[in-house]
Amino acid sequence: MALVRKGARRIVVDGTAYRWRLRGRPTYSQGLTWSPCTFAVEHEDSPGTTLVVTTGQPHPSNWIGGEAVPVLPSGVAAAIRRALRQGWTPTAPGSAFRLDSAGAVDRES
Repeated sequence: MALVRKGARRIVVDGTAYRWRLRGRPTYSQGLTWSPCTFAVEHEDSPGTTLVVTTGQPHPSNWIGGEAVPVLPSGVAAAIRRALRQGWTPTAPGSAFRLDSAGAVDRES
């Protein structure tokens, strides 16, 4: 899974550059607040395994008016650091590395 460049933001965490992206419009389930907001991160220069972070909160643009906290660069940096501690190797090829808001990790098969 590759991250679409359009709309991706650059972030530098501990001297390494990454790109991250949050969907501008929610999916149907996110719009109805049935599923939480997610964002994706990959290494900027040599993307390999994509990090997919589930925030545990509604998408900021949900249709129900559910209270949502914006995804900030500080939260993205914290998620990157947590994923790296838990074994995410951003430059190695492979399936998506999933991290939820509680810090649990799941590798897609």
